[in-house]
Amino acid sequence: MLDLNELATCTRCQLSLTRQRVVIGSGPNTPELMVIGEAPGRSEDEGGEPFIGRSGQLLFRLLHEELGVTRRQCFVTNVVKCRPPGNRTPTFLEIKTCRPWLDEQLDLVTPRAILTLGNTASRAVFGFDSPMGAVHGRVVHLGGVPGVATYHPAAALRGGSSVVQVMRRDLAVVRQLLDAS
Repeated sequence: MLDLNELATCTRCQLSLTRQRVVIGSGPNTPELMVIGEAPGRSEDEGGEPFIGRSGQLLFRLLHEELGVTRRQCFVTNVVKCRPPGNRTPTFLEIKTCRPWLDEQLDLVTPRAILTLGNTASRAVFGFDSPMGAVHGRVVHLGGVPGVATYHPAAALRGGSSVVQVMRRDLAVVRQLLDAS
């Protein structure tokens, strides 16, 4: 069973030395959608909630426009619960060390669908080993729950409208999954 007190004070890896707080995740236990990102950024480390910065604003605007889903209808978390220094990509060891926390969240939360954001989350959750361009929009199942990988909204902020359009197409696949369940 997920021990939130233990998670909130976790020191299993070196990220505990540089973080401000553990960003556990938030949302209902039976959400429409479980959204899983890579790791907290600066805004999330300061605020204690996942996806509260610019990337989160874009993400939840797209989720609302494409799925009719609000943040309150999603459970939102990350593969790694602490911010890596300089917002670098989490290491394999950091992901492996933090994975039991995510596994416990996956056991507790019963979403209708899962959406992973970016290469790191998609590889960690779905086991992909190909680049995002080859796997985005593909339906996979995790413990019987359908899931889709798409680009991280930070990539869309950097890459512009073409990345946003790909994300919209991927979210159309999620919409079909939610409509079918």
